[in-house]
Amino acid sequence: QAQLVESGGGLVQPGGSLRLSCAASGFAFSIYVMNWYRQAPGKERELVATITSGGDTTNYAESVKGRFTISRDNAKNTVSLQMDSLKPEDTAVYYCNAQRVTWQRTYKFWGQGTQVTVSS
Repeated sequence: QAQLVESGGGLVQPGGSLRLSCAASGFAFSIYVMNWYRQAPGKERELVATITSGGDTTNYAESVKGRFTISRDNAKNTVSLQMDSLKPEDTAVYYCNAQRVTWQRTYKFWGQGTQVTVSS
């Protein structure tokens, strides 16, 4: 059974940093693209960062580019999101997502989310 468990959220002051981690189990982690999404109150869930299965390519939403860094460790089945220079508008529930697309179907798994609050 596929499982994604996020950790590392919390309350931080503007300008501060947090590191989110996501531990994966129950599926072939190393062949999945990994994503971090976030959802703020009253807003739709948005894609924040993506890393390819081998970790060689990353992409970021414009709003976090230069401040957030996604990374993965395929030996440990983990993906992380380093968040620096945090702003109040980064406040949201952050979700880890695994995705693999084949010609037959799309495989997609979600974590339960972790709250990040940026406030003074």
